[in-house]
Amino acid sequence: MIMPPSRQLPPGSMRSTHSLDDRYPRRQRGTPPTADTLGTGVTAWTGRAGLSARNTAPARDVAVAPDAGPATAGPSVGVLALQGDVAEHVVALSAVGARPVPVRRPAELAAVDGLIIPGGESTAIWKLAVIFDLAEPLRERIGAGMPVFGSCAGMIMLASKLTDRASHQETLGAIDMTVRRNAFGRQSESFESDVVLRGVAGPAFRAVFIRAPWVEQIGPGVEILATEPRTGRIVAVRQGSALATAFHPELTQDVRVHKIFTDIVRERP
Repeated sequence: MIMPPSRQLPPGSMRSTHSLDDRYPRRQRGTPPTADTLGTGVTAWTGRAGLSARNTAPARDVAVAPDAGPATAGPSVGVLALQGDVAEHVVALSAVGARPVPVRRPAELAAVDGLIIPGGESTAIWKLAVIFDLAEPLRERIGAGMPVFGSCAGMIMLASKLTDRASHQETLGAIDMTVRRNAFGRQSESFESDVVLRGVAGPAFRAVFIRAPWVEQIGPGVEILATEPRTGRIVAVRQGSALATAFHPELTQDVRVHKIFTDIVRERP
């Protein structure tokens, strides 16, 4: 198991920007609703499409180390930094040799080699992507083959179809799969489970499920990487250069999923 020293935590403790119940008190690291972490000067928006959003759990500003230069630099991997577990993904990416880049604008998206859509609130992330003119650039880059990884809410956004689509919510269609939102239950029913990742050496992955989705159906080109052992539900998939997990690998000390994705980005021509 690859465990970066900077991510050492007491056993059983995890961190997140999710608003969780008392079962996971150490994970509550979100910024106040009034924080302007997007650098826009406002914390609520109404977009051209008539959509409005309040950034109730905004992504925190993340300090990223300066570029080490072409001789030592790994692939540039963006983390969609509108809402959710951005900082946690940045730490994990650094641990596996990637150069993490918070992405909030189309120009930042255009400059990265791959992208992670973090766990958070899928409806809020989609609304903010539309408001900040990222929705169509995301579709274009993913359609052109940019590697992309979605965890939890990110899995929902990468689906081709949802069984219970929220109002105004669209998806990016990167993976031929049907996903059910909040399939494993409410926040109070969040849990951890040991899942076996297909083709990955080492022990089972201790997966964190928080209001997690699951995959109900997959198309012929989709590879199942993991199922949740108690329910048998599909919780990790890959199609080409697109990867998705229903759980939150960013909330653990195990960075093997991030290594899988970083290797996908490295292997991309």
